[in-house]
Amino acid sequence: MRTKVTVVSTAAMAVSMLPLFVLGALGPVLVAEFGLAQWHLGALVAGGFGVAAVLSLPAGALVDRVGAGRSLVGLFVVGAAVLGVIVVAPSAWVVAVGVALGGVPQALANPATNKVILAVVEPAHRGRVTGWKQSGVQVGAFVAGVPLAAIASIVDWRWGVAALALLCLAVAPVARMPVPHSPPKAGGGELGSRVPALAVFSLALGFGLASVNTYFVLYGVDRLGLSAPVAAWLIAVMGVLGIAGRVLWSGAAGRADDSASVLPVLALGAAGSIAVVAVADALPWLVWVGAVGVGVFAVSGNAVSMVAVMRAVPPASAGRAAAVASAGFFGGFALGPPLTGLVLHAAGYPWLWVCVGAAFLAAAAVAVMITRSTR
Repeated sequence: MRTKVTVVSTAAMAVSMLPLFVLGALGPVLVAEFGLAQWHLGALVAGGFGVAAVLSLPAGALVDRVGAGRSLVGLFVVGAAVLGVIVVAPSAWVVAVGVALGGVPQALANPATNKVILAVVEPAHRGRVTGWKQSGVQVGAFVAGVPLAAIASIVDWRWGVAALALLCLAVAPVARMPVPHSPPKAGGGELGSRVPALAVFSLALGFGLASVNTYFVLYGVDRLGLSAPVAAWLIAVMGVLGIAGRVLWSGAAGRADDSASVLPVLALGAAGSIAVVAVADALPWLVWVGAVGVGVFAVSGNAVSMVAVMRAVPPASAGRAAAVASAGFFGGFALGPPLTGLVLHAAGYPWLWVCVGAAFLAAAAVAVMITRSTR
């Protein structure tokens, strides 16, 4: 059963992000077909995360009421419907509607997967399973990247997106599992102070990480003289190391007496990695060291925060707790690229990295306060 939970939860995390990854993979095609400006794609991505942040709290409450099993099935069905809207989109406005609807599976993903892990997986294995399921985001990036781009170069891009939608529908029946369900009692289910604090940590982490995701390749091309294909490997390195980091760090957090004790290390490591990236202006090869560090530390932070969230509340409130932390993370992803983009436009890359480093240091400060308040 643990293997099935791991596979289904990983697939759910991948599906939850597919609409946004589709935008990235098909960016040049969509810009040409719908007459979009490049900044429109960034606005669509930020809007998708904004919708997910707004929907997270009601989605978490819904998962607590109806149960993780039904919620997972609903996530795959809604994910297929969202991709279907993009498939038939006659204009950029309809694509925008699809991206906005994509906030629904995003908002459902962490509450539903956290809840099913708490209900089915033994405590000793929850950290590692959580790390694998959080790595589903990188799996989704790969599925919506290389294969979809290849299909779009051979036939119409809509066929590729339609294939992803059908795949979501095919997985939906398998996602239904006999998960024990205990709805929260009326007036109960207080989250305490740790979960909101973890949401603030996630906000700062997401702010910095989204900014790196958005501008890392541009930095490699504009300042370091890398070709676009080579610079794209910076994101690939982050993704691969992020999968390994999420599994290893989440396992360590699951074994620790206090899961949150790992978070200061990750946030400080992320800040140090960004300092290395900034120094790459003088020593370009250091950018690859920075990419490894961002993957190992920054990308892993959200997975570890989810382990801490699951240990902070009773199972009946797990959906709402995950939703609160996810709302912070999505909010950071929505705010980061637009604001740091303004900094980049006004002051250049050095100040961009200062802002990103400051966000990671803020996350570290919050993490330290969380662990000290517990002691």
